[in-house]
Amino acid sequence: MAIDVLLGLQWGDEGKGKIVDVLTPHYRAIARFQGGPNAGHSLEFNGTKHVLHTIPSGIFHEGTINIVGNGVVIDPVVFLKETNALLAKSVDVFSRLLLSKKAHLILPSHRLLDMASEAAKGQAKIGSTLKGIGPTYMDKTGRNGLRVGDINRADFMDRYRFLVKKHEEMLGHYGFEYNLKEMEEDFFLGIENLRKFKHIDSEHYIDNLRKAGEKILAEGAQGSLLDIDFGSYPYVTSSNTISAGACTGLGVAPSSIGEVYGIFKAYCTRVGSGPFPTELDNETGEEIRRIGREFGATTGRPRRCGWIDLPALRYSIMLNGVTQLIMTKSDVLSGFKTIQVCTAYQTEDGLSKNLPFDIHPEFVTPVYTEMEGWNEDLTGLKEDSQLPESLKRYIEFLEQELEVPITVVSVGPDRDQTILRERFKVG
Repeated sequence: MAIDVLLGLQWGDEGKGKIVDVLTPHYRAIARFQGGPNAGHSLEFNGTKHVLHTIPSGIFHEGTINIVGNGVVIDPVVFLKETNALLAKSVDVFSRLLLSKKAHLILPSHRLLDMASEAAKGQAKIGSTLKGIGPTYMDKTGRNGLRVGDINRADFMDRYRFLVKKHEEMLGHYGFEYNLKEMEEDFFLGIENLRKFKHIDSEHYIDNLRKAGEKILAEGAQGSLLDIDFGSYPYVTSSNTISAGACTGLGVAPSSIGEVYGIFKAYCTRVGSGPFPTELDNETGEEIRRIGREFGATTGRPRRCGWIDLPALRYSIMLNGVTQLIMTKSDVLSGFKTIQVCTAYQTEDGLSKNLPFDIHPEFVTPVYTEMEGWNEDLTGLKEDSQLPESLKRYIEFLEQELEVPITVVSVGPDRDQTILRERFKVG
């Protein structure tokens, strides 16, 4: 049985949490393969909004196995808060969630290093969420990190102190003031919580599920344009957010990958610093932000808003081998008389439909095609046939340009406000 992958195609915040929740009934297991508490996956049902940071978005479905893979970095403090929030909603998180022994731990000193490093950059800061993600991945590649499997070792505290001592030496170079002891109290409460979960060799566990014919969905975090290798470097995250990351983040072979669901908004957003060719730093951008409630689920920061960017989407589709597209937040654009679609860039080498090495404003100018908007309220629609004709034309235009079918259209934040179109299929 193949493993399907679901990931974001823009700069994150595309609505992955909601769509995973919608698709979960089709799968036996949901497995997060990268990122950490810098992710904020929002789900809404029964009139209540839920935000997950580390735990897979299938956790609300009874009978579904949820796996935190080896490619994820876990902050025990944030994870404890997530656990308690789910328990308060009567979600049996201990029976539904499994943790890879190889997933790395975010220490309090990682968070301090993140804050100190970002502060030292001044105007050159990259817009880090300050969650300790980067320093944790640095320790992982530097072969210094601590993993979930280490917390049950007799020498765990020795390993912890050894790594913290190294971090304190680094912090000394920044002249950064901190109170590590105060932070450690919550950290070790989080460690005790982690010990309550079942720890697995996730690569073997997932392979056994696959061999048994069980359907598995790999859940990504952030977006493809934030990938450490292929994103808008250096304004990127510290992991591989593309479909290849599912292989290394879960321990599955490339030949095991089936459907690749690529999620994008009907417009575009970005949080933090970095180039954004179609950004609308005007009243229209403000209107999209207001209607779409575009504020970070993790940080609360306002998201920068702009028109859809097809060169960037083509790039992400190519990198990921996307087989089906999922468009979210089409309801947010209701009421706009016209909608602009960036179909190409004007560059120093002429007109290009490809994403170049550098997309800062001095190197690319978006070329737009204007399309008719729609005024109808989409939030109560249940069938593809009910969509306004102008929205249907918008979808058809995107499919022609991107050469991949749009099989799911989200018309509101609730799980029920999702239209599965005729060409939608589960691998």
